[in-house]
Amino acid sequence: MIVEALAAALICLDPGHGTLPAVGRQTEPIGPGSRVVKIKDGGGAPGEAQVALAIALRTRALLVRSGLRVALTRTSPTYAGGNIDRARFCNARHAALMIRIHADGSTDPAKHGASTLYPAFHRGWTDDIYVASLRAARIVEREVVRATGAAELGVVPRSDLTGFNWADVPAVLVETGFLSNPAERARLESAAYQERIARGLAGAAEQFVNSG
Repeated sequence: MIVEALAAALICLDPGHGTLPAVGRQTEPIGPGSRVVKIKDGGGAPGEAQVALAIALRTRALLVRSGLRVALTRTSPTYAGGNIDRARFCNARHAALMIRIHADGSTDPAKHGASTLYPAFHRGWTDDIYVASLRAARIVEREVVRATGAAELGVVPRSDLTGFNWADVPAVLVETGFLSNPAERARLESAAYQERIARGLAGAAEQFVNSG
């Protein structure tokens, strides 16, 4: 049964940012029917798009090796859409889980550690994915911290993320560390540490599929 579950499931990996600047400055509704809009992509922390893609590609390799199907919202340095497009990409593929891969930044260079975000409960937007997303966030945070030794910053609900509010599949966003912290940036940019993060994400995805 476990093998069958893995073979049937598709994990949608969403390496954050990389949106073309002209597109990124455009706005889109924060949720279906909302009058509140946000820009499609603020650009992220310096170097975040490259780090996120490298981790996503390593995670895909591990997931495929384990028998899971995988789709990536982007496989190149740039992306032509916004966060609604990213969510719809995963929705259309009926993903078992959407994992949004990011790295953090702060004005405080001492900040470090990993956190995992999940959709806050919003009736009509996220009520259908809330419980599964929270379960996935707890698994992802635990496994990434276990694989990397990063400081555990916990799971955090977010109501303001377009990529969550338009998702019709369970979704999480993992902040893999702080690029603004010199020591953590060096780790995040290293192939060895990226592989450790990927192992955590792949293991978490397998656990989520098998437990659900």
